[in-house]
Amino acid sequence: MNIVYSDHAEKRVRQRGIAKWEVEHILEFPFYVKKSFGGRKEAVGEIKGRTIKVEFFEEENYIKIITVM
Repeated sequence: MNIVYSDHAEKRVRQRGIAKWEVEHILEFPFYVKKSFGGRKEAVGEIKGRTIKVEFFEEENYIKIITVM
């Protein structure tokens, strides 16, 4: 499935020093995924002792990353 990053998400990964492979790893192997507002979902995981949250929504053909924390 294709992954698309919003401009906001692109900015946040750079600001927070999070690599895109880390975001994609969290999406593939989250500790948990919970519902968020407006049909969004939040995947939470950990890489190298750092907790990362990925806010996204799923469409039929792609996942759009909204923000990364």
